[in-house]
Amino acid sequence: MSGIAYLRGDATVPSVKGVKIVAHVCNDIGGWGKGFVLALSRRWPEPEAAYRAWHRDRAAGDFGLGAVQLVQVERYVSVADMIGRRGVRTGSKGVPVRYEAVDTALDRLAGHARELGASVHMPRIGCGLAGGTWSRVEPLVEERLVRRGIPVTVYDHD
Repeated sequence: MSGIAYLRGDATVPSVKGVKIVAHVCNDIGGWGKGFVLALSRRWPEPEAAYRAWHRDRAAGDFGLGAVQLVQVERYVSVADMIGRRGVRTGSKGVPVRYEAVDTALDRLAGHARELGASVHMPRIGCGLAGGTWSRVEPLVEERLVRRGIPVTVYDHD
């Protein structure tokens, strides 16, 4: 039995009290414009601007597979940009999702969530445009977040 709560709805509108982190998987080439990021951008301008600046300054920072950037968008809400995709297209090396990078990013996210006392809210990360399967991602979420006592809600949009 999963310790993840599953809801129908919008992950950008978590309806619980307390500090919340909305987590999602990004690509490693600076692209922002399809999938869940559109919902983020409709709600808050800060995540896109921060992601693009992070990518632009990547030579001087930690931008790359497995990295996480937290962007505060409201008093009790932050967005976690997790780099877990190599590029944006399926090619000779398979789908864009990189499960090892998602795992590393979730481990880093756990540190942020524990430090803030936050719950984590997300769509089925890595399973849309990234081409991953939830049967591979769900155990990573369980291991890195749920087993560490971090409440996780996964949203399936209507």
